[in-house]
Amino acid sequence: MTTHPAGTPLDVLVIGGGQAGLAMGHHLARRDLRFQVVDAGAQIGSAWRSRWDSLQLFTSGRYSSLPGMPFPAAADTYPGKDDVADYLRAYAAECQLPVRLNTTVTSLTHGADGSYLAKAGADALEARQVVVATGPFQVPVIPPVAGSLAADVHQVHSADYHRPEQLPPGRVLVVGAANSGCQIALELSGTRTVDLAVGKRLPTVPQRPLGRDVWWWATRLRLDHVTADSRLGRRLAGRDQNVGIGPRALGRRHGVTLRPRVASASGRTVGFADGSRAEYDVVLWATGFATDDSWIDVPDATDERGRLRQARGITPSPGLYTLGRSWQHTRGSALLGWVGDDAAHLAEQIAQHQEGGRLP
Repeated sequence: MTTHPAGTPLDVLVIGGGQAGLAMGHHLARRDLRFQVVDAGAQIGSAWRSRWDSLQLFTSGRYSSLPGMPFPAAADTYPGKDDVADYLRAYAAECQLPVRLNTTVTSLTHGADGSYLAKAGADALEARQVVVATGPFQVPVIPPVAGSLAADVHQVHSADYHRPEQLPPGRVLVVGAANSGCQIALELSGTRTVDLAVGKRLPTVPQRPLGRDVWWWATRLRLDHVTADSRLGRRLAGRDQNVGIGPRALGRRHGVTLRPRVASASGRTVGFADGSRAEYDVVLWATGFATDDSWIDVPDATDERGRLRQARGITPSPGLYTLGRSWQHTRGSALLGWVGDDAAHLAEQIAQHQEGGRLP
């Protein structure tokens, strides 16, 4: 980690040391800006290591590289979560990025001189510009109905699930049929009786249609360049897709019982939208994550829901940016192989702001 003279503001503070923050660091280093990347984790890649053991990317090694360093995997293989964590750690070392770990930023405010002040415990970090690169997976969402289940029903969110052996024996209900829910339901179906509650139905695309990776097709059709503000982008952003296995295949090939949306719960019994009911020993909530920007206290930068307002990563507050959020600019904005494009764009904005001399 590099150090700076006491009382000297950084040019840029990057909050979050995952793939988005590291890609941002790569581009900032090339512009010779004084910056620091801070991350709450104890090690680089810890967010990836905390996911379930069998997790695999739905982007192949060909489409999983950050700028300046290829992902060390064969083009048509699908890396696991520890492979990604190892790559991120090697990337930070190779690029010699100034990463400060074990640093949880709890507030961000705008100073009178136009700089930003981030507080992390007893420390305060001042910077002329700030990139919020905390990613799309922040606060696990568990619906209120979970509180009506009996205490002896084992409940776990996908964020805290690691392997089948961690769960007690018995019938399992996986709630949520996006990529995470389907992958976990598939894994559990090998040793358990599994039901899968499907709320919003998502289209499923094969991992390798006609023998080619789905992202090979997407790049050639330029679907990875469809922007969030385009007509097609608005349609796609509102309805994500499963890549690989979906609910129907789980039901047909792996004995998973498909259920509609969870409507109620009482004791060990869960009620569904079609009026059916069933008892469960385990409920696994694959119900996604919420964005938490409540720690950002910058006037006019957040909307009525408390989330940062942004257009291609640029917020209404000069010098404040976001990076790595789902559909921030394109479908790839939160993905390893594409987040570098958004980082490059923001680096240009940051350089222009710096050269503009808006701050002393």
